[in-house]
Amino acid sequence: MINFSHLLFCLIVLAGSAFGVSKPHAIAFSKWTAVKWYIGSGDSQPLDLKIRTLYVDGRAKEFTAGPVHDITDHLFVVRRVFRVNDSLPQEQETVPRWRWQRGGWLLVSRVTGHISSFSLPDFDSFYSVASWYRDYVAYCGVAEEGHKINALIVQLGRRKPILKKAVGETASGEMPDSICSTPGWDREPTRVTFETSGNQKLTYTVQRHAADLVNEEEEEEEASK
Repeated sequence: MINFSHLLFCLIVLAGSAFGVSKPHAIAFSKWTAVKWYIGSGDSQPLDLKIRTLYVDGRAKEFTAGPVHDITDHLFVVRRVFRVNDSLPQEQETVPRWRWQRGGWLLVSRVTGHISSFSLPDFDSFYSVASWYRDYVAYCGVAEEGHKINALIVQLGRRKPILKKAVGETASGEMPDSICSTPGWDREPTRVTFETSGNQKLTYTVQRHAADLVNEEEEEEEASK
């Protein structure tokens, strides 16, 4: 005869195990759609900005732009976009006057469904173009004082940049992504090349938590191998 208390204990353990199993989260994106992004003096020049909605378990969580970059098989990053209310206090409008803006970056877990935003030092949401490789990102940023362009290499999870080097003066143009071209990555050795708007090329080798400038002789040696 089976002891009732023993049977009850087994049922409680099995029930607890069943509830302890984590439910997989469904991460999905909507189709691309074009919205108007206003730039220039007085935000008078409209540009088409392609965006899509990020869904977690069927619920809309964020608006995004640009491609997804997989850091690992569980984590990816993507650029965030959002709408800001452009209505003035004295304007008697019942419906907010929404304007689209590009934002920073989102880190998304495919396992937990968790979305967290993070900032990159000196990253300018209008002028900067980010180039990702593994958990590294390279870009040209605008210094806080606003008159200097820096080439930066940042490793996700580290507070200080691996590289922060002044490469020129701040551009005053009205076009986005204009202070330098998209940095280009190479592997074996891991290195990245920056090209500023003044056609200046600088290549840096990434060695764990530091970056060294590659001179022309080293580039010629690598090319001859």
